[in-house]
Amino acid sequence: MIPHVNQRERFLETLLFGHPDKIPFSPGGPRESTLAAWHKQGLPEGVNWADYLYEILGIQREPVQTQRVSLDVSFEMIPQFKEKLLERKPETQIVRDWKGNICEISNKFDVSYLRAAKDFCTRRWIKCPVENRDDWEEMKKRYNPTTEGRFPDDFEERCNKLKDRDYPYFISGISGPFWQLREWCGFEGLCMLMIQDPEFVREMIDFWCEFILQTLRPILKRVRLDCVGMSEDMAYKEHSMISPAMTREFLLPVYRKWVSEIMASGCPLVDMDSDGYIGELIPIWMEAAINVCDPMEVAAGNDIVEYRRTFGTKMAYQGGVDKRAIAKGGDVIRDELMRIGPPLLEEGGFIPSCDHGVPADISWPNFIEYSRLLAQLTGWL
Repeated sequence: MIPHVNQRERFLETLLFGHPDKIPFSPGGPRESTLAAWHKQGLPEGVNWADYLYEILGIQREPVQTQRVSLDVSFEMIPQFKEKLLERKPETQIVRDWKGNICEISNKFDVSYLRAAKDFCTRRWIKCPVENRDDWEEMKKRYNPTTEGRFPDDFEERCNKLKDRDYPYFISGISGPFWQLREWCGFEGLCMLMIQDPEFVREMIDFWCEFILQTLRPILKRVRLDCVGMSEDMAYKEHSMISPAMTREFLLPVYRKWVSEIMASGCPLVDMDSDGYIGELIPIWMEAAINVCDPMEVAAGNDIVEYRRTFGTKMAYQGGVDKRAIAKGGDVIRDELMRIGPPLLEEGGFIPSCDHGVPADISWPNFIEYSRLLAQLTGWL
């Protein structure tokens, strides 16, 4: 056991299969609708839910000795499309989001809910911004790695402040090639292009691969990151959205290029975030040396205990606690935590957490109960 570790050391020691003093406490976080329900169930108005949870549990937050800094480097399009309400219907509205997608959403929300995961806002895609090569030529102009505003004016200063930090710092949410091309072309449009015009797909993928590398390189040169996170969301409940063969053909070369440069810089962890069942994708990600996955949705058929038996310690996991069990509470959540906790926590490479955003059917009392059990399991109580 390593004494006197800080947050950064504990995070790395855990996911790299070391011997941390305890496991990072990460129960998961609520969305707007969840917080609204919790305020009716005992969470006081006007308090930070996480601070209040720590207080209830009697856990002392560990102080960070070094100043928290964010690099604020943008991997998004510049300029963005102007968000716009196009049509109002009795129960829904047609909007254009910042990415250029035209979508239909509930009148309970506004277009800003498509900008960030503030709540569980479902949508129906009507039109995506890249339907042909002319659209593509225009879209490419929005992804210049050196365009003004992509890096903050004080980028060098921020990098210097991150050198001696005692908290983990990672770049997360980098859109993987499947995610990004789906944003441009739409899911059905992208799948059809993979069959009908694979060279066009490769052209877009190659462009995206190089854009990400050129944007990452100034960071990797100056800061030793702890983790880089990609987002793909490329699986349904029982299968991946494209075949493993197509994943290897179109996506694996990009993963390999990215991971190679990331790890050569000294960053030891590359995390892949994908909803849905990812059992047939994990071996492909492992070929690219991706070594962490999340959120490991149980309802989609992911069994991280079985994955550990199958894939061993080449893959670490974050998440994996069934949100349905948390909602039921009592013996159900106890059994769930004992099912996944001891087998994985003893070997390492696992930070347990809710297997997605915490939904509103998880009550505040049940969330407290689950968090207390989780804190005990991970060594905080």
